[in-house]
Amino acid sequence: MVEISPYSALSNLGRSSTDRQSIAEDFDTFLSLLTTQLKNQSPLDPLDTSEFTQQLVQFTEVEQTVKQNESLEKLIQLSAANTITNIVGFLGGEVTLAGNSAEFKNGSATWNFDLAQAADNATITISDSNGVPVFTNSGPTPAGNNTFIWDGATTNGVPAKEGNYTISISAVDNTGTAIGVKTEIVGLVDGINFDGDEPKLMIGNHEFGLDEITSVKLPNTPSTASDKSSDDT
Repeated sequence: MVEISPYSALSNLGRSSTDRQSIAEDFDTFLSLLTTQLKNQSPLDPLDTSEFTQQLVQFTEVEQTVKQNESLEKLIQLSAANTITNIVGFLGGEVTLAGNSAEFKNGSATWNFDLAQAADNATITISDSNGVPVFTNSGPTPAGNNTFIWDGATTNGVPAKEGNYTISISAVDNTGTAIGVKTEIVGLVDGINFDGDEPKLMIGNHEFGLDEITSVKLPNTPSTASDKSSDDT
């Protein structure tokens, strides 16, 4: 199945009107030649009308197809404009995405994680873009949704530089059995990349599509009562 992107289709708008103009010019030429033939035909051997009648029908069918394409182009243009308007509305919003890599910027990086059950001990490790661990913290953590906000503190005491960092969480219960953990990243949308077939939202250098978003809210909106703060870890 061929997918049509309203955004990428913008570059092709106007093509049908050009095709229609070309067909009109060809049709005018055809009529001029046909008129000349009719004027100069031999009365004793008149032209066979079936052939040029068929050509007239073909011209009509092609012109109708081009008109349909023009209508489709207008619909695509409206859809593309609507898509761009909608995606621009995400700028400045706080989004949550499935994943474990977040940007440390303006003094913090935020991750959400969900524990299938309460953990007797959950160990959180933050690694830099090279995969080198820079921070570790552990402690008992309740079941359900939790939030970890990292302030850039590192194990060696040197404040972390801004950039992308990855979180990994290992949790066990009181018997030492591993507990399933699902992580999400949280950040403010600060850019949009319109290169490619589909526009991409951006959190720093991290690009993502609308289908990757699990939740959106205005920045500084209070969390729900079910959310736990990073103090629990």
